Amino acid sequence: MKKCIIIICISLTMWTLAIAQNPVIDSLKQVLSTAKEDTTRLITMDALGGQYIMIGDFDLVIKTAGDNLNLAEEIIKKAEKGSAVWKVAKMSQIRSYTNMGIVHRQQGDFPESLKNHAASMTVSDEIGDKKTKGGSYINVGSIYWEQNNYPEALKNYFAGLKLLEEIDFKPWIANAYANIGVIYSEQHNYSEALKYLESGKKIKEEIGDKRGVANSYLNIGSTYDALGNKAEALKMFQAALLLYNEIGDKKNISNANMNIGSSYSDMGNYPEALNYLEESLKMKKEIGDKEGIASASNALGTVYFKQGKYDMAKKYFTDALALSTEIEIMDGKEVAYSGLAAVDSATGNWKAAFEHHKLKIAYRDSTLNEENTKKTVQLQMQYDFDKKEAQTKAEQDKKDAVALKELQKQKLVRNGFMGGFAVVLLFAGVFFTQRNKIKKGKQRSDELLLNILPAEVAEELKYKGSADAKQFDEVTVMFTDFKGFTQISEKLTPTELVSEIHTCFKAFDNIITKYNIEKIKTIGDAYMCAGGLPVTNTTNAVDVVNAAMEIQQFMQQHLQQRQKENKPLFEIRIGVHTGSVVAGIVGVKKFAYDIWGDTVNIASRMESSGEAGKVNISGSTYELVKDKFTCIHRGKILAKNKGEIDMYFVETVS
Repeated sequence: MKKCIIIICISLTMWTLAIAQNPVIDSLKQVLSTAKEDTTRLITMDALGGQYIMIGDFDLVIKTAGDNLNLAEEIIKKAEKGSAVWKVAKMSQIRSYTNMGIVHRQQGDFPESLKNHAASMTVSDEIGDKKTKGGSYINVGSIYWEQNNYPEALKNYFAGLKLLEEIDFKPWIANAYANIGVIYSEQHNYSEALKYLESGKKIKEEIGDKRGVANSYLNIGSTYDALGNKAEALKMFQAALLLYNEIGDKKNISNANMNIGSSYSDMGNYPEALNYLEESLKMKKEIGDKEGIASASNALGTVYFKQGKYDMAKKYFTDALALSTEIEIMDGKEVAYSGLAAVDSATGNWKAAFEHHKLKIAYRDSTLNEENTKKTVQLQMQYDFDKKEAQTKAEQDKKDAVALKELQKQKLVRNGFMGGFAVVLLFAGVFFTQRNKIKKGKQRSDELLLNILPAEVAEELKYKGSADAKQFDEVTVMFTDFKGFTQISEKLTPTELVSEIHTCFKAFDNIITKYNIEKIKTIGDAYMCAGGLPVTNTTNAVDVVNAAMEIQQFMQQHLQQRQKENKPLFEIRIGVHTGSVVAGIVGVKKFAYDIWGDTVNIASRMESSGEAGKVNISGSTYELVKDKFTCIHRGKILAKNKGEIDMYFVETVS
């Protein structure tokens, strides 16, 4: 009996969350209900979509993805191409198309699924993202596998594998290995199947992916089952079930139950077989997995047939055939026709048995024919050839480098003998100079990185190649801006303008460094910084207001100096607000540490609603600094797009 196997589709959900479904979903819904930033809404809905996939609520996946696509399109129209907001919206499009593609595949709507994955690839190309495009190839391969189009499935798996190996993204490389292994197992090439499946399992164990390891156990068990090693197969299925129960993966718990039930059926233990298979069918109906329902029905039909309960067997085979026909699962139809032919033969209905047997043969031949096998071999040979050629070239390059190094060494020795001790001293001097240059170069690189990123984020980036976005509950954000900058800039030469901005911003940098405040970015004449991140503290509001007061004092002195020199005057507005933000790295080129959230917008409104030469703070910041500073309440001031907000001018230190 054919066992359930796992073909992996890639869901590009931004956040990885626990499977304790209700608390997670409720928490995300709460975040969504209070989110004011469109990008925050996108990220939250993406996470919700991933959760809905995990619990099998496909209607909500489609609705959430559709809402996300509409919102992302609105953002893209308004955002500057290539900006952080634009990229967030583009990634949301990819995740939404991908998740809809996965759901349509589960529901048997393969054309719609392919359409969505093609759309995901198009957006991946727009942003140059090899990882997501590689994942899309894997998803497309899985759709062709569902239709038993093995050559097209392998073509896409190898295409995805090539992209993922270029960026060495191990989790999805392991998925590609697993899916290729499943294809070979389906085509009875069990040695190749086990090779790829074991390779995928090894990577999953290395990266600590319990679900991936469980999937590998399930697929390896199915391969052993096909080889006739029932005991080893059952052992693998039980190991998979143990892990699925541990992580709470309902869909795959049902798959493992089905495989264990089928194994007991093969061993003649029918009561145990029925217990596991009925539990599997029940769970598959709960999550709406039509393909799984068809497979479990076929398996139950087989057990009842072996027991001689032909009416029950016929019922389950008929159910499986109807569902397999509805969602065009060729394997399911082949098994159902085979079962019906056996039932008809056992009950003396020879005509029906012959017709069902012919249909079974037709579907079997369509899925495993010589042309498909040849194409599969060609694809494997091409992939192996390309990989071998790349390895050979790398080895030859290495040999050439060693030979060149040896030749250079021989020349140095020869010149050493010819030039005597003076040349040896010169070589030593060059060596130590070069070593010092390398050391200084590394030190300079580290200094430059720390100029761009906070130290903690820079270390995380160097250690693992990426940095996780983080939520900070209390951060104080400061914006500064020069009043009438556009008009003043027209009176200065470009050199004078840049020099003036540099003088001011350099002073600002020194001031905020003293108060342990993180510079976020400058946009034209605007300067933005924040206290309380990347390391949280309870003094950030006081620190930022102190820095704002010093910046104000510096600008007053600078203004007096420019007055004496009869130069155009730059007056500054300063705005401060305290609240929660999300912080992280954006981009892959000229990447930057940035922050997002309504707090940023309100801080900007504090600046634009202030007055030149004044530090304007919000009510939330005032509550944190009122014991340290003397402030004048301005009342509730109308801020653009934010309504009325309590604002205060900071006068002096108390």
